[in-house]
Amino acid sequence: MSSKLYIVSTPIGNLEDITLRALNVLKQVDLIACEDTRTTKKLLSRYQILKPLTSYHEHNEIEKAKELLSMLQEGHSIALVTDAGTPGVSDPGYRIVKLASENGVQIFSVPGPSAAIAALSISGLPTSGFTFLGFPPKQKKRLIEYLERIKDYPETLVFYESPRRVIKTLESMAEVFGERNASLGREITKMYEETLRGTLSEIVTTLKSRDNLKGEFTLVIEGNSQDKGEFDSDTIDDLLLYFKKEGVSLKDAVKQVAVDSGVSKSKIYKKALQIWE
Repeated sequence: MSSKLYIVSTPIGNLEDITLRALNVLKQVDLIACEDTRTTKKLLSRYQILKPLTSYHEHNEIEKAKELLSMLQEGHSIALVTDAGTPGVSDPGYRIVKLASENGVQIFSVPGPSAAIAALSISGLPTSGFTFLGFPPKQKKRLIEYLERIKDYPETLVFYESPRRVIKTLESMAEVFGERNASLGREITKMYEETLRGTLSEIVTTLKSRDNLKGEFTLVIEGNSQDKGEFDSDTIDDLLLYFKKEGVSLKDAVKQVAVDSGVSKSKIYKKALQIWE
């Protein structure tokens, strides 16, 4: 295993999600570079792996990448892991991979868990094409500008967000994107895992009803359907009338037409009231 860099995916919650290959690599390398040694020690202890660790995180990544490259060039094998998931995907890893590849070091992926893929797979939204966008901007003005740039993407959109900002981010998305279907994954594979599905505003309402929010959040948002521009006023009226004849409640009809047309629920509701009279 000399002079090889392994990019090793680790569990995002449940420690049983580690692969057999990942365990074998961690047992055989000379050094494990990890985001937080305390977190990685818990994983290694679970599987009785004793290996030297070194800290590699966003604050020391530039200098540490050079140090790790020197060790690789001396013939050592190194495994890179993060606290959870796949290194380099909204986590440290890009710089050492780039530096190693530029210097002829062999690099191998040891694939495994990813919160983005896990949340997408159970979202109920289209998976044939998606765009992973990591963490959105924190500042409100920059966030709105950012969302305006991507609002017409037809693919399903996947984001990460913190519990402190998730409500404000979802509110901004509803403001810019309109009513879209969404899925919000929290604490995926962990004890208190849950998935909230509905429109953006419905998920915001659910979150606001809670005293506090904890855990890691993954947002999966419906892409912009090119068909939505074809929904004129008469088409919306026809849809509402159809749902009424089928015995669908006013509330459910408004929700579905808003999602299908991209028109706000408040506007659809006013039209529905006239039809349901």
